[in-house]
Amino acid sequence: METQCTTSRESHRTAGFPPRELRDLQLRVRAEQRTPEWKARYAVRSGVEGTVNEFAHGHGMRRCRYRGQGKAHVQHVLTAIAINIERLSGLPPAVESPTLRRSTAFQNYLDQREVPRLKSCRTLGS
Repeated sequence: METQCTTSRESHRTAGFPPRELRDLQLRVRAEQRTPEWKARYAVRSGVEGTVNEFAHGHGMRRCRYRGQGKAHVQHVLTAIAINIERLSGLPPAVESPTLRRSTAFQNYLDQREVPRLKSCRTLGS
């Protein structure tokens, strides 16, 4: 019996190659993804996805407690408010200078473009 690459009895293994235009596009996009500018843009998306992941997995937002789009929207808004309160409650009193959290990817993105930060509860004591 002749040795073959695969044990499949129906067909032999085949190799496919994409059209040249598609291959050139893939190479261009992969090269662009190695640039610092692309990585900075993607970091913003990464920060947003982290927040959405916390919302979905950490607070059970994959399932709604109520029926109807309006009630589901109210549940999402109230859950978002609760998450913000939960984050704020971890801060020390305003009398002391609060230790600032590490900047998020989105804040770094704004800093690179010299967009001024708004005064927030995190910066009130400083």
